[in-house]
Amino acid sequence: MAVEEEFALVDPATLDLVHGFERLFEEAQADPVLADSVRGELIDTEVEIRSGRSLDFAEMKARQRQRRRLLFELAGREGRALAACGTHPWASYLDQAIIDTPHYNRLRAELGWVAQRNNTWSLHVHVGVRGADRAVAVCDSLRNALPLLLAISANSPFLDGRDTSLASVRTQIFTRTFPRCGIHEPFGSWDAYAGFVDLLERTRSIVESTQLWWSIRPHHRFGTVEVRICDAQSGGEESFGLAGLMIAAVAQAAADHDDGRLEAPLRPREVEENLWRAIRHGLDGSMIDFGSGAEVTTPSAVEGLLAWTAPARAHLGIDLGGWDPTGPNGAQRARAELERGGSVADAYRAAVTLTADSYVAGG
Repeated sequence: MAVEEEFALVDPATLDLVHGFERLFEEAQADPVLADSVRGELIDTEVEIRSGRSLDFAEMKARQRQRRRLLFELAGREGRALAACGTHPWASYLDQAIIDTPHYNRLRAELGWVAQRNNTWSLHVHVGVRGADRAVAVCDSLRNALPLLLAISANSPFLDGRDTSLASVRTQIFTRTFPRCGIHEPFGSWDAYAGFVDLLERTRSIVESTQLWWSIRPHHRFGTVEVRICDAQSGGEESFGLAGLMIAAVAQAAADHDDGRLEAPLRPREVEENLWRAIRHGLDGSMIDFGSGAEVTTPSAVEGLLAWTAPARAHLGIDLGGWDPTGPNGAQRARAELERGGSVADAYRAAVTLTADSYVAGG
């Protein structure tokens, strides 16, 4: 298992986005831990830190705590603060520079405005799953739970200096503009999935499988199921908690597959309806239980997710600690700040302060 956390580089005083990834990456090469774990993510105002492969959740957290601490120290020496929200509340995408690598230069040439517009930050996990057909079956079934995981994580209500009315505008920007993005239809088998990837490569739609930017996907090189649906989390422990819940969901789905009781994939139109509800309302709304045809409050649906993943969490030693996935999440905290009379900038400063205080705690 592994976790990947993305951060914005901001000015500590103004909280404006500031360039600096390429300089940060150069400096990271002097540290053997950071050199192996710091990566770029499209724009020069974003940095990603990867835990690397771990055999259990405790090891993964320990590795990532060390990497967080080193990254925050390096950013501080470079005069940068790190922020962890799904979007920056007021920065213009026109002011951002795409980093100079062959991969991202190719994306800029191919996607144009779509690549430039994608100023977003997220949280990903990888979980090793044995068996190619098994991995595809897990991805197909877990599509059902992705809207709920997004609702839990929703942490991007602001864009262009205002409240968008969405809980996760990051998801609306990314999944509705990038090609081969969002939640894919069920494939049913590895052969069907691999055949589609091969078709896209032969017809020059893609040059590598990572250009399938789906919210869940089998990762060819790592042999993992990668879950990519969630907004970046402002609190360090909520980031670990959410990562643990995603890992447990993959593991539980794999166990259910082995036991012959894996939940059948919902139809794309059904998943899309719940995805929109998550984007719009986050934890404040409701989800459709397509089995019963009834609405359930999103916090109640979260309780069901916790009950379903409990065996996998126990087996893997995943302790969610004091984190409560029923809320409040980042979007709810941000709007509570507005309700108290604060501004968008006040809400963002509170989130950046939480990140600074919590991501290196215990490290």
